[in-house]
Amino acid sequence: MPPTDSIAELKGAVEAAARALRDGEPTEPAPTLDRPPKPDLGDYSSNAAMLLAGPLGDNPRAVAERLRGELEGILGGEVGNLDRVEVAGPGFVNLYLSDAWYRRALAALVAAGDGLGPAPTDAPERILVEFVSANPTGPLHVGGGRGAAYGDAVVRLLAAVGHEVEREYYINDAGTQITKFAESISARMKGEPLPEDGYKGDYVVELGKEIAGEGIDPDDLAAVGDRGIALMIDQVRGTLERFGVVMDTWFSERSLVEKGDAEAALAKLDAGGHTYRHEGALWLRTTDFGDDKDRVLIRSDGEPTYLMPDIAYHWDKLDRGFGRLIDVLGADHHGYVARLRASIEALGADPDSFEALIMSLVHIVEDGQRAQMSKRSGDFVSLDDLIDDIGTDAARWFMLSRSHETTVDIDLALARKQASENPVYYVQYAHARIASILRKASAEGGGGDAEGRTVPLEDSEKALIKRLLEFPHEVREAAARRAPHRICAYSTAVAADFHAFYRDCQVVGADGDGVEASRLALCLVAKRTVAGALGLLGISAPERM
Repeated sequence: MPPTDSIAELKGAVEAAARALRDGEPTEPAPTLDRPPKPDLGDYSSNAAMLLAGPLGDNPRAVAERLRGELEGILGGEVGNLDRVEVAGPGFVNLYLSDAWYRRALAALVAAGDGLGPAPTDAPERILVEFVSANPTGPLHVGGGRGAAYGDAVVRLLAAVGHEVEREYYINDAGTQITKFAESISARMKGEPLPEDGYKGDYVVELGKEIAGEGIDPDDLAAVGDRGIALMIDQVRGTLERFGVVMDTWFSERSLVEKGDAEAALAKLDAGGHTYRHEGALWLRTTDFGDDKDRVLIRSDGEPTYLMPDIAYHWDKLDRGFGRLIDVLGADHHGYVARLRASIEALGADPDSFEALIMSLVHIVEDGQRAQMSKRSGDFVSLDDLIDDIGTDAARWFMLSRSHETTVDIDLALARKQASENPVYYVQYAHARIASILRKASAEGGGGDAEGRTVPLEDSEKALIKRLLEFPHEVREAAARRAPHRICAYSTAVAADFHAFYRDCQVVGADGDGVEASRLALCLVAKRTVAGALGLLGISAPERM
């Protein structure tokens, strides 16, 4: 059984009251239930009366008065959930809940244990999230790191709401960049000048030394390239694991050629009448499916464009039984989306099964200056260097704290701070502080019966309980919107509400029947919630700091 969702029950009461005024007919859209902007406007507020005014042919305030009576009957009575209902403004219905409601809501959170997130979705999907997929021609830089943090957090969120999700890295181990990479390593091995537009980083020198030490002939470009790719993939895999990202599958582009998948996809496109010849090249009629122009699949010299293996790769994903394909792509891929959707539709699949999430840039800021990144020039900040400097937790937080559509500046000076100005430190410190409180209470034999509490709850206790009750909704929204930054914002709000509660309320040794036990229970749920939120971001929740 999923944990009791006190907010869902409250919203259900509002919907039941609205149906009662319409002889059982539901209201569309469903009434909202929100926290009002000011505490003196109630604990929760609904727009139900304004939605009902039209169907009932009455003004919103008159409808709100009728709703008030219904809600008093549903939420009042023996259960005593309600203190009062007030009508405000143009017809908002404001609910003021009793201490009894808060105590029951807290008890439900305690009973949920670690299962504080949402109930599983009624429509689970099998989803493949492909992310990072940087060319295996150099170390993973911080741009790829942002995609790694984001893709991994999206997977965690989707799994948290009940989807079957896998992580995949697409290895671009074919094409001209691999040839150039092999030539660059070979040149370093022989002490010769690099080829034009070759890879200049110091890591290429190190690769050359290692490959030479293995006895590989520098003139055997195929062997040099294969070994260089293997070494780089091993390094990238290790970097990602340091970063808390473990891929389920590493998919080789070259395997598409070996399996004949590209030819099979092309044959299917030909059979559907979606290709044509023009000026010696083979084109795909992507304009038939909403693209702004047709796309070349095979150039006039017989070489495939990058679109051809990409089509074959996504057809392979669908063939493996994934119902939704999510690609986390770099900032330079905006034009890629329409042509790939068109290609998927041309193959006879649902284009809406494909979802592209375009990452914006990430910059490293040191002393007010942005570092530049380029694998070829060798002038870049590697993800390993960033982890060495500020740690995995800070790196992931700063990469995830803004929408993926927004450019991020990682201020190294701020990220290094062990102080509340550093947002990830602020949230982690809340968790560690709660752990310390619980250890102290355990050592002193604290606790007791929270059910017997007679002392009224403080406003900061109520505010924290309300915030903790929002966790399932925040997880659902973050998963649906592919928006892990919402979890960063939510966990910061939980930390702020906890710090305010701890400022206002003594916990260990609090006076009053059941007060200490009640506040320790609130601390426990806050700790679990912070840990759960940070876990969805792939960030640790330390017990001590």
